[in-house]
Order: sequence, then C-alpha cells, then structure tokens
Amino acid sequence: MYELKIRDSFSAAHNLRNYKGKCEHIHGHNYLVTVTFASKKTNKDGLVIDFSILKNILKKVIDKIDHKYLNEDINFFKKNNPSAENIARYIFLELKKVVKNPKLKSVCIHETEDSMVIYSEK
Repeated sequence: MYELKIRDSFSAAHNLRNYKGKCEHIHGHNYLVTVTFASKKTNKDGLVIDFSILKNILKKVIDKIDHKYLNEDINFFKKNNPSAENIARYIFLELKKVVKNPKLKSVCIHETEDSMVIYSEK
C-alpha cells in the first residue's frame, strides 16, 4: 500500500459556539493541513499520481476558507461549529467530491503547533 501526503496552510478566524472560555470570542489561527491518500498500485511510470495535481485540488478547497470568518462566511459552519474537528471534516468532504483516485484516507488539521485533529471516515 502506498500513502501519499500533501500539506498546505491557511489562516481563518472563528469563534466556538456553546463554549465557555477564551475560544468563545472571535480569534484566528494559522492552520496547517496534511492530507493523506492511499493506493494499492502505481501507474506504468511508478507514480500513484503527480503530487502537483493533488496540491492544486487542495489549494482550491483551502482558497474557499482562507482569510475568512468561518462562522459567517462559509455555509457549512453556519450549521456546524467551526472547531478543528469540523474544519478537518469540511476539507475531507470537499476533497472527496473531487478526488476519486487515489483514495482519500484522512485530513489532519494543526490548529496550533501542538494541537491537531485527524478526520477520516473509518
């Protein structure tokens, strides 16, 4: 099994609803995103897929949320609290719409240098 990982980053503001503490107030993060794909085989040239293809797709997804106030600017987060968990799920669901092969395995969001969440459908 081959695993491919790509990374990108974005900045966004949010506040957590139904939360008591500092994060109930609007604040921002510089998020690091790591996406993992999986494939059992390569093509005849020994590649699963060109990394640049995956990076361009991820960039389009991230551009939708980069420098946004997630709570108000993104419909998904009007219904779903913009936690790191839900941001990872949002990116996963958006990527899944576009990438069929290789298989999307997980999305990891680093909210801070030492706090992260991984979302997968298993």
